[in-house]
Amino acid sequence: MRGIPGFKRLRLKIWRRCALLLLLLWAACWVLVSAALFLLHRSVFSESCTDEKSHRILARLCLDYSSGALTGDLCEDLCVAQKLVYKHCLYYDRGKKVIQADWRGQPIILKSKKESFSSYQHLSMLEEVETQDIPETELLLMVALEVKNALGLELSNNTMGPLWTRKKGPRWKAQVASMWSLLQQEEYIYFSLLQDFSKHVLRIIGSCGHFYAVEYLTAGHAWHKTLFPLENVMGPSLSGHRSRVRAIIDIALSFLDMVQHFDNDFSHRLHLCDIKPENFAIRHDLTVVAIDVDMAFFEPKMRDILEQKCTGDEDCNFFDCFSKCNLKIRKCGAQRANNNLQVICDKIFRRWFSPSLRGALVSLPLQLQLQQAVQECAQPGHQGALKSLSELYHLLRVTQRELQGPG
Repeated sequence: MRGIPGFKRLRLKIWRRCALLLLLLWAACWVLVSAALFLLHRSVFSESCTDEKSHRILARLCLDYSSGALTGDLCEDLCVAQKLVYKHCLYYDRGKKVIQADWRGQPIILKSKKESFSSYQHLSMLEEVETQDIPETELLLMVALEVKNALGLELSNNTMGPLWTRKKGPRWKAQVASMWSLLQQEEYIYFSLLQDFSKHVLRIIGSCGHFYAVEYLTAGHAWHKTLFPLENVMGPSLSGHRSRVRAIIDIALSFLDMVQHFDNDFSHRLHLCDIKPENFAIRHDLTVVAIDVDMAFFEPKMRDILEQKCTGDEDCNFFDCFSKCNLKIRKCGAQRANNNLQVICDKIFRRWFSPSLRGALVSLPLQLQLQQAVQECAQPGHQGALKSLSELYHLLRVTQRELQGPG
């Protein structure tokens, strides 16, 4: 009789071990299936980014240049003088090609939404008439219509300067064709229109055909401890903990400057619908720069995107831009329900403003105030954007002053 309880304990022990093994087996299978799905997703939506393919793409670009099909202020340096030299492929994503190069000793990024020049919609007018005979006013009108189609903006002729800088002369037909391929890329239009008005977007350096070059900046990463590689920005001077925290506060203030700028300084509010560290970079003066604006929309275009049929609020979510579903008419509201600041607080500031990041460098009451302000700002239903912006500005500047004390 005494052996029976012992037998029961042994059976229970064996059962527990079997259950643990089954649990481990299930977890291993889940990891393998997840990895397979991830690789499948990458293979479906992204291409393999190789040096060999990138060289072929640029060689084809130069072949089109030598045949007179396209032109640009960087074509000669790329295809003839060899002053624009390929370095390596950064990524291919759903047709978009992003390549790092060196131009006269300066690192730059080459971008194009599509691989080949022939993939872009051709301007039929170029075949119908002599290009030299096309009036400048007609070309400007075509540019304005393309901008309206892409961004939903009405532009007057005197604001077309950044988009239309070509002058009649040699390779005029190639100039118009190249311009037309660039105007089919929303990101190029954004950078061109805004670079004279905003320090928070990438500077365009030049173009060759359908490829345009922008300044090289190192993007952030969600896995990075401070989200942005500060050592690449400020070098050895940011080796100390206090220096890093000071830099983060300065960058946070620049994020707030960018939010206020995009909300108020253009004819329409600019909405950022894909906010993550990878879509921003930091200049050496700690200015925040939007380096990927494929998912940025001015108010008119944003309203068109959000105003869709729905059965619930979840149908009104467009990446980081949310709207509300009107169940009576089963249609999403055209007005965005959240805002740029809210998403930045949620995806960027939450990671930064924690005791583990600042330690004892900032007084505890100020730390708690800042954490509370960020938490409130990040709440999905929070509507006090102006109040949050003002409060965060105040708290970050007070923190800045505290950090200016002796280390």
